[in-house]
Amino acid sequence: MHPDDELRRLNLALPSYPAPTANYAQYRLVGDLLYLAGQNPRLPDGTLCTGKLGRDLTTEEGYIHARHAGLNLLAVANEVLGDLDRVTAVVKVFGMVNATPDFTDHPKVINGCSDLMVAVFGRERGIHPRSAVGFVSLPFGISVEIEAIMQVRL
Repeated sequence: MHPDDELRRLNLALPSYPAPTANYAQYRLVGDLLYLAGQNPRLPDGTLCTGKLGRDLTTEEGYIHARHAGLNLLAVANEVLGDLDRVTAVVKVFGMVNATPDFTDHPKVINGCSDLMVAVFGRERGIHPRSAVGFVSLPFGISVEIEAIMQVRL
């Protein structure tokens, strides 16, 4: 299936291309690898998802926030490539979780992004190695930030 068909099947739409919030680029294409800057969990109306896991948010809410960050990663990839079907593999995902010191469900939170990648690209192209780690804070008080590397067809 084409990734666009999978997004429609999931009743999801890509958000608009997110503008950088500081002095950095949203992506860098090096050979056949697309490096994507860390993305915020932004809702379709532009609202940032904020809060700290283990205090303000449940693991399930964090999962949804990670899915929104994943959609922003896909929005950048789509803008750069013109077609998500050019993604041949999700090479790596790095997920950062704004969490209390005693919170331990970081992997369950970042599954929101990982599950999205597998659903959109299929298991063969979408499954990936990843890190899911906790931080004492993230920019703007966001709940998660996720970056990715994708292999693309040139």
